[in-house]
Amino acid sequence: MKKLTGLLLSIIMLTVVLAACGGGNNANNGAASPSPTGTASAGAEDTGSTEVKKVTVQMDGAATPYYAPMYVAKEEGYFEEAGLDVEFVYADAASIVKNVGANNVQFGFPNADSVITAKSQGIPVKVVHTTYQHGLGATIFKTDSGIASPADLKGKTIGVTSYGSPNYIQLQVMLQKNGMSIKDVNTKIVGTGAIVNALVDGQVDAITFSMLRTVELKDQGVDVSEIRSDEFLPSFGNVVITSDEFLESNRDTVVAFNTALNKAIQYIIDGNVDAAVEMAISKYAQTAEGKQAITAKIINEVFIPYLWQSDLTKTDGLGAADLTRWQGAIDAQKEYEIIQTDFKAEDLVVTDLK
Repeated sequence: MKKLTGLLLSIIMLTVVLAACGGGNNANNGAASPSPTGTASAGAEDTGSTEVKKVTVQMDGAATPYYAPMYVAKEEGYFEEAGLDVEFVYADAASIVKNVGANNVQFGFPNADSVITAKSQGIPVKVVHTTYQHGLGATIFKTDSGIASPADLKGKTIGVTSYGSPNYIQLQVMLQKNGMSIKDVNTKIVGTGAIVNALVDGQVDAITFSMLRTVELKDQGVDVSEIRSDEFLPSFGNVVITSDEFLESNRDTVVAFNTALNKAIQYIIDGNVDAAVEMAISKYAQTAEGKQAITAKIINEVFIPYLWQSDLTKTDGLGAADLTRWQGAIDAQKEYEIIQTDFKAEDLVVTDLK
């Protein structure tokens, strides 16, 4: 019996030692490990858990409260409900499109003009969510300047940030569609940081820039009006893109991302602007601290009725794409030699993601 008892104790001790050694083979010590497709899942022991896919979205410029839908989707748990763990990073639009095309990041949120340019250069990307149904471009002028229509711009000095900017193309198209050319106005290059002050100080008669500045100037007591560029040239602001490869192999993930984003946009539309702005500034865009009121005003007056929604979204849902308008934007870039190779809108924009 003593020999038998000793043998049993030896077997037990050996089992414990082997179990301890075996645990050292997992460097994560039981933590979730990312798979080759970028997913992370709970350990096999937890049979009740669901797989979560980690994805990165690279957004244009820097953190801003106007990206509130992205932040709301994360903070309200909409991305999590969709099975996504989303990270936000930032870059300029041209870099974003290249990174998405090279699969360095899964999603991008650049302005649409840069996406059209990149597609013409063969960068393999797709627009999967037309987030901004219209562009932000507008020609802004003081209400007492004598300008009331495009025809009144003849002979005026108009500030633009560069001769290669989308706003400069928008100005040319607007003039052309009103029987004029760029030669009928005096254009002046003014830096992005100084262009609004150039209008306020009277250095220029008008500026072709972002319509968000119209709301800001009015809020500051400057009486200005605007002519929106989209009335003459179809354009878009920020849109969600992914690579051809990622879309092909991860279509469900793209649909899930869009679903969460739409839920966040609708949350803001449904009376939660102030809460969304406060959260966006406190957690992501601290440089906008103190600008909660004007940001909320801009979202209420521009983003909700004009950028996020359109006649098309009423029938086809948020993020829907009008291929005719997209084709117009592509054709304009080709006509004004921003791109050298044109293409069909359906080669860039996906409309059947459901």
